[in-house]
Amino acid sequence: MTVAQQRALVQAGTEGSVAARCQAVGLARSSYYYRPQGETALNLQLMRLLDEEYTRHSFKGVVGMRDHLRLLGYAVNEKRVRRLLRLMGLQAVYPKPRLSVPGAGVTRYPYLLRERAVAAPNEVWSTDITYIPMARGFLYLVAVLDWHSRYVLSWGLSNTLDVGFCLTALAEALRQQPAPYIFNSDQGSQFTSAAFEQALLAAGCQISRDGRGRATDNAFVERLWRSVKWECVYLNPAEDGRHLYQQL
Repeated sequence: MTVAQQRALVQAGTEGSVAARCQAVGLARSSYYYRPQGETALNLQLMRLLDEEYTRHSFKGVVGMRDHLRLLGYAVNEKRVRRLLRLMGLQAVYPKPRLSVPGAGVTRYPYLLRERAVAAPNEVWSTDITYIPMARGFLYLVAVLDWHSRYVLSWGLSNTLDVGFCLTALAEALRQQPAPYIFNSDQGSQFTSAAFEQALLAAGCQISRDGRGRATDNAFVERLWRSVKWECVYLNPAEDGRHLYQQL
């Protein structure tokens, strides 16, 4: 960039629009794209506090979480708390109406584990996703758990809530052990997706799904998340994804 272009860019940056800035450096406006900046340090701190409170009291909704942050001295409104909770994939656990109505295009499966005595390994597997805070940023963690032994068969990290890392964890578990008789999950979009459903059916599993808003239906995985967070993640926040992977 020439000195003249640099001067023009400085002037455009203080006086002009994005189009003026592009014109100043000879860049086509159609080739300029906004680069996401990620969450601010304050939002990351709020997300950490929300996750800790959700681990303690998963029944709190947006208003309850807002009040919790305000009691800690953070002047936040409901809109901000709602956005952060959605970003984290957290939803309050309480009875909700119309539980029997599945989403559009979602196949309905019953919950098969009520009062069922699981007597042997590989009889029932379960899976779930949770938010994991780091010193800077955050990732999502998925795990596949054997109900009888409580053994973590496989797990994975991702920076998005895409179904891909869930499929990878499932495939890794199936490479290690025979497919279970029953595979249980919640009604998250990753697990109700056609790709995940077909992978389970191809392996010969019966599909079981929690009732909407019932974390206790998947209690063993929820207990695993509590142990992981309170005994590792919160005590020693990872610096980055590589450090977090080593810790986990």
